[in-house]
Amino acid sequence: MVGKIMSEVVDLLPEIDVTPSAREHFRYLIEKEEVEGMNLRVFLDQPGLPTADIGICFCPPGEQRPNDLVMDLEAFKLYIDRASASYLEEAKIDYLNDKMGGQLSITAPNLKGPKPDVESSLADQIQYVLQTEVNPNLAGHGGMVSLVEVTEDNDVVLRFGGGCHGCGMVDVTLKDGIERTLKEKFPNIARVVDVTDHSSGENPYY
Repeated sequence: MVGKIMSEVVDLLPEIDVTPSAREHFRYLIEKEEVEGMNLRVFLDQPGLPTADIGICFCPPGEQRPNDLVMDLEAFKLYIDRASASYLEEAKIDYLNDKMGGQLSITAPNLKGPKPDVESSLADQIQYVLQTEVNPNLAGHGGMVSLVEVTEDNDVVLRFGGGCHGCGMVDVTLKDGIERTLKEKFPNIARVVDVTDHSSGENPYY
């Protein structure tokens, strides 16, 4: 009976890719806490909604919950609320090193709802990629980008906000990051256009 229960728990675990660089980053943070038995927890805020968010926090010993699912990552355990498992399927947790320093990147394709099917409009599919792949990376610098429209000529019109509004590096972010990502996924895109008035940005990252 015990073996059957353990098998069911393993089956419930979402497929989450925690990269080696992320594991090493978390191991370092846990060691700094100097608390024996310290682990981590994935937490979700408003999963399934456009405003959904995801994060990771410390999980001190004794604060595990009876319904938690557990990923054993050798140096530490990652606790997941059972009710959140479906939203974390195919999620990726990475730690990226770039010119601006290291930052944690968490992408979860199912966090804000199901992935659009192949019959969905180009705008819906682009919006999904912005929400699930682009904005989680921009969030590390306090920024975000939203879709204004897809024109009849297949130009993708975007508007930046937060730390990206008025940022001097936004052209690099647009051309080397967002435009490349979108064109790889949607080859029929003509251009990616930024219509943000960056002169009015109040809190740019750069």
